[in-house]
Order: sequence, then structure tokens, then C-alpha cells
Amino acid sequence: MKNKSYKTIVVPSKGRELLEGKNFRVALIAHDAKKVDMLAFASKNEEFLKKCDIIATKGTGHLVNEKTNLEVKEMMSGPEGGDLQIGGLVASEEIDLVIFLRDPLAKQPHDPDIAALMKVCDVHDIPLATNLSSAEILLKGVIEQEEKEE
Repeated sequence: MKNKSYKTIVVPSKGRELLEGKNFRVALIAHDAKKVDMLAFASKNEEFLKKCDIIATKGTGHLVNEKTNLEVKEMMSGPEGGDLQIGGLVASEEIDLVIFLRDPLAKQPHDPDIAALMKVCDVHDIPLATNLSSAEILLKGVIEQEEKEE
């Protein structure tokens, strides 16, 4: 079911699968000025990301769904609560990695939501990449770990 949108906050109880039940669950978020970078990142890493369950805020998810062969579950847009929806999934242990390409030079109307998402990642020890370099390094580490386990 491509382009499935969630209109309410979905926080499953522990042990219940929100996504497709694959091993690794990645959240993708990008501010408007970073969406091209996110698309390049997703395209470059498409082979690995196809093995993952991917969830994203609406604008980012729509772009990745349209421009790649990845299937991304879309939440609300960030300013409408999508960052908080993903934060809820992090808190309920439904997300393994968050890639949030932020625009550090622009004030965002939902800055408190962004801060809350970053905090919940820290509280629950979920890796969080906020720029392309850290995203590449984190994903490379995940891929290497997977190869060791095979």
C-alpha cells in the first residue's frame, strides 16, 4: 500500500508492529531546504533501505515515494505534528534510526517539536543523524553490522 497516510498519532503498544515487521526501522525527516539532500541520500542507499521499514513526515515521505522505488509510510507534516508522531514511535521502541536533515539556518515554526524529537531520541538511545555526513556514517555502521550477522 504505497503512500499510506496517517492522520492521527499512531503509538502502538510495545511488541505490536506498526510497520511491515522487517528488521530495521528508519524514520526520514527533512526540512524544505534539505529535501534534495534527503532524496539523494535515499537514492544512493536505496538497495539497503529497501530492506527496511521506512516512515517519514508527509513532505519527505511523499518526495521519496515519488522519486525512488522505496515504500515510505507517511505521517503528518512536521509543522502539523509529524515530528511528534515520529517521536511517539521512538518512545514506543518502533524506530531504530532517525535521519533528520535539519536546516540549522532557518527558524522553524515547530522548533519545540523538533527539540522534543531530538530529546526522545537521546532518552531512548536511538541514533539520530542531523546532517548528511552523520547519516552516511550511521547507515554505513548499520550495513556493516548486518553483514557481520549474516
